[in-house]
Amino acid sequence: MSRILVVEDEAAIAELISINLRHAGFEVAIAATASAAQDEVDRVLPDLVLLDWMLPGQSGLALARQWRSATRTKELPVIMLTARAEESDKVSGLDAGADDYLTKPFSTNELLARIRAVLRRKAPNALDAVVEVGQLTLNPTTHRVSRDGVELKLGPTEFRLLHFLMTHPERVHARSQLLDRVWGDHVFIEERTVDVHVKRLREALDKVQCARMIETVRGAGYRLTQHVSALSA
Repeated sequence: MSRILVVEDEAAIAELISINLRHAGFEVAIAATASAAQDEVDRVLPDLVLLDWMLPGQSGLALARQWRSATRTKELPVIMLTARAEESDKVSGLDAGADDYLTKPFSTNELLARIRAVLRRKAPNALDAVVEVGQLTLNPTTHRVSRDGVELKLGPTEFRLLHFLMTHPERVHARSQLLDRVWGDHVFIEERTVDVHVKRLREALDKVQCARMIETVRGAGYRLTQHVSALSA
């Protein structure tokens, strides 16, 4: 289930949005100010943020720039949802780092469609789509992983870890990043825990000759490579 943070200072609008999002199957958190939104993001990184421009204190535009400049949130999907409808406002919002810009009043169906579109582009692991990398297939709905029809047995943590790596192939992820995105940044565990679960995941993948898909990048972290056939010969 994807977690969406709604940053909106008008309580009635925030509640209306949250009701529609929950009915569509999303988990929702609400923040009425920029500082409250930052607190939510610091606590648990959401899958997407719906961000109003005009907020008490710091503006949504400034908040978007702040997130884009920080390593932890630079890829956080953001849709600006605001009454500011001038072309120059849209340009400013997109230049500040928003992935999409929708003006009020808005259609709920259009909002949901735009959310799904941004999640597909920016956070495929937040969706329930089947993921294929090389000869590995992962189905998040049925919680199954297989290679050429041979199913793997994975624990829940190893499944989440593989899901994240498969939806971000060929990218190096530090242990701290994996803790944040797989375990959740509200969970306080040591980074070496990642090594333990990577080892278990490799042991499971080894049964279908795919253990070497997960590469250790010395001094940086881990990477999942797509070149299965060359590694599994």
